Amino acid sequence: MNINKDAERIIVEVVQRLMDRWATTPEAVEEAIFDVIYQERRRLETDPMGTTEQANFYDMIQTQALHASPQQQRELLRLIIERFAREIQGHFNPVVYKVATSLVPTGLNAMLNTLSPIRLVQGMLGDAESLANQARLRGETTLLQKLAKMGTIVLVPTHSSNLDSVLVGFSLYKLGLPPFSYGAGLNLFANKLFGFFMHNLGAYKVDRRKKAELYKDALKTYAGVTMELGYHNLFFPGGTRSRSGAVERKLKKGLLGAAMDAYIHNLTAGKKNPDIFVVPCTINYQLVLEAATLIDDYLKAEGKSRYIIEDDEFSRPKLVLDFVRKLFRLQSKVDIVFGRPMDLFGNPVDESGQSLDRYGRPIDRTRYVLINGRPGFDLQRDREYTNELAEAVVRQYMENTVIKPVNLVSHVVMQRLRRANPQMGLYRLLRTGGRQESFSLKEVYQELQSVMEALMEEASQGKVVLDEAIRGMDPVMVMGEALAHMEVFHTRPALMRRGDRLFHHDRNLLLYYGNRLGMHSIMDGQGNV
Repeated sequence: MNINKDAERIIVEVVQRLMDRWATTPEAVEEAIFDVIYQERRRLETDPMGTTEQANFYDMIQTQALHASPQQQRELLRLIIERFAREIQGHFNPVVYKVATSLVPTGLNAMLNTLSPIRLVQGMLGDAESLANQARLRGETTLLQKLAKMGTIVLVPTHSSNLDSVLVGFSLYKLGLPPFSYGAGLNLFANKLFGFFMHNLGAYKVDRRKKAELYKDALKTYAGVTMELGYHNLFFPGGTRSRSGAVERKLKKGLLGAAMDAYIHNLTAGKKNPDIFVVPCTINYQLVLEAATLIDDYLKAEGKSRYIIEDDEFSRPKLVLDFVRKLFRLQSKVDIVFGRPMDLFGNPVDESGQSLDRYGRPIDRTRYVLINGRPGFDLQRDREYTNELAEAVVRQYMENTVIKPVNLVSHVVMQRLRRANPQMGLYRLLRTGGRQESFSLKEVYQELQSVMEALMEEASQGKVVLDEAIRGMDPVMVMGEALAHMEVFHTRPALMRRGDRLFHHDRNLLLYYGNRLGMHSIMDGQGNV
């Protein structure tokens, strides 16, 4: 990958496509300009990352636009669009990539995307188990490798932690795949160390504080153009880290829609390899570094939670290092599960790149986008296809989520709390703990055994993946592993064992980790929040 050679081509294409869509009439041009000015000024009033230069730019645009002719306003709109495109644009430095991948010790392999912090971690871990053994790659890895040579891959992982991009990057490198283009929140670039590597290893900037529709369209168009040029893409369709701990069910579909647009453009242009394949991926931890902050934010009054959290655990480097060190000492595995690749219509794809119907028969996927026998765009049709694709991605998330001891134990204890306090609202229960500060371990073991048996049945049907500790069907060992993790990192352990009693101390964390089971039939009807 060397996106630099296509940098100007991408900018030119993005600007032209946006002008074609937004500059249809003089009225549309003027409306677009003043909407951007309004939205950007609102952002700059409260945005700590805003600059005087940005404010001056929009002051200049407004001053000129008020007295400009229609043609001059078109040029001002073009100026805004080009500014957005250059703000977004990613950069790839092959020298930095070569240095990064060659200097990382063999035991840790290497990471593209946000690589260097792992090198720092390794230096502090001594004889701890290497990342290569900590992260387990599962699922359709061989098929992914084959399809990456036949078309463009769009990888869509679940999102729990800012460590996700590190682990996905490691996984792709380990599979021998080239670097992927990916969007990263602008706030992450503020960290000089992370920012340097993200800027040089293919990340393009996503400023979630920008609310103008033109900016959002610029992001989508930028990603789509890179796909057309054959650059593999990675994005988190949940949009941000899961606050509740549950696997994402509602996806942001803009970039999935960009993939559809790119595919039709490829067919129209007669590209040799026009195909775009979507690969769902789940990232499964025992513990999540930012869990306490994320669930607290989730439990705030609706509409008041922060879309961008800048002061969570990930913002403190020493805490990150401490977290990773402790997980390594526990030999805590992180499972990265690659789902079955699909075409843009949700059909599975085989190793020859052929789409298959539900009976396993080959189908011609190009027929989905034909208009009068030729590839063409149909907004309503394509939107429906994208909705169906999003549903197929979510189904694979459900099937490929790895349930771990911490998730299982948290779920069981949280359900016991709810049943013991049927008249108590959830928020009061989380705050007070209800009528019992502890439960009999024997009773918890019995319930744990029952839930494990139900999960084993679901696993046999391919509805869920179980961690090896749960597959062993020993509730005592499952509880032991869960408690070992809960007591090792979070400031306030969610659970503690004293004699033959199990005490619940941080019920917010129990809710967070237990919500990972929220999509399975073992839930007793109360589900997650």
